[in-house]
Amino acid sequence: MKEPKQLYFIAIVPPEPIYSQIAEFKAHMAKQYNSKAALNSPPHITLHMPFRWDEEKEEKIFCTLENLTGNRQAFALSLENFGAFKPRVIYVDLHRQPALEDLHDDLKKEMKISLNIFNADYKDRGFNPHMTLAFRDLKKPAFFDAWKEFESKEFNASFTADKIALLKHNGKNWDVYREFPLKK
Repeated sequence: MKEPKQLYFIAIVPPEPIYSQIAEFKAHMAKQYNSKAALNSPPHITLHMPFRWDEEKEEKIFCTLENLTGNRQAFALSLENFGAFKPRVIYVDLHRQPALEDLHDDLKKEMKISLNIFNADYKDRGFNPHMTLAFRDLKKPAFFDAWKEFESKEFNASFTADKIALLKHNGKNWDVYREFPLKK
């Protein structure tokens, strides 16, 4: 019997100490508001929504991502405060950055051309980069309580996006599977 295709997605994963700070916010959401789904993946900015792919053909994904990142410059990203997609999602917001927009657009095109994989933008909202703290299992009443806590909370951090990550689902949660460096 043929193995089912594996689940993957592509993202930017922040370095320490930002990684741990975002992970703490996610843990707080799980403990305080019973929203645990965000704990299934590392802190990240999604560049390409999850997709299924034949594990035996992973090399094609690797080549596509290496081609995309090979001559692309690393760039600065700034996180600032919190945002929400009411009434289910709370996230760390980030400044719009042309280099991030370009990376996303080029990745979307390259995935279509090279792999015939289409990035269905979530509910046709387009690209709205952020780092999710709580989402699908955050109940509406808990959302409003959590949003009261986070809407005026301050958070600022910056980092250099110097690689993109291919994440792979292990059956329970997402792991960073392979990283593709950008030029420094």
